[in-house]
Amino acid sequence: MWLGALGEFCHTGPLFFCWVLIALTFIDADTQLLPDQITQPLIWLGLLANLGGLFTDIQSSVMGAVVGYFTLWTVYWLFKLVTGKEGMGYGDFKLLAAIGAWLGWQLLPVVILLSSLVGAIVGVSLILFARHQRSQRFRSAPISPARHHRLVVGQDLTQAYLNWLH
Repeated sequence: MWLGALGEFCHTGPLFFCWVLIALTFIDADTQLLPDQITQPLIWLGLLANLGGLFTDIQSSVMGAVVGYFTLWTVYWLFKLVTGKEGMGYGDFKLLAAIGAWLGWQLLPVVILLSSLVGAIVGVSLILFARHQRSQRFRSAPISPARHHRLVVGQDLTQAYLNWLH
């Protein structure tokens, strides 16, 4: 029964993951918050999904959650030490941990790179079209499409990237 439920989740898990990321995008855009009630269960569900190898093996999933969280936690504290300001919220740590739990640690550099690229394009566009002041805090919601990397680009591109790592 337990394994049957896990097997069923493996069929619907990628769709569920996408829908939750889309919901988080709109919540973040509206409130500038990523609620713990969504991000924390998303971490655990990613770990559970990868018990069955949905996206990656369980070791990569656990390391993805740890590396995802501590990468942004480190950036947060370094930025705060240098500027005296907070550059992001704790929800961002948890969201990257969840993405790492779902996709594995190997894809985190690609997610961060694509997120930075999309964020830069959106940020520069907003400044150029005078809809955003340089001093205003930039919301991370427009960056979310980069988080769908593994689901959108497919197995071939992901495998080529992983082969390049080794």
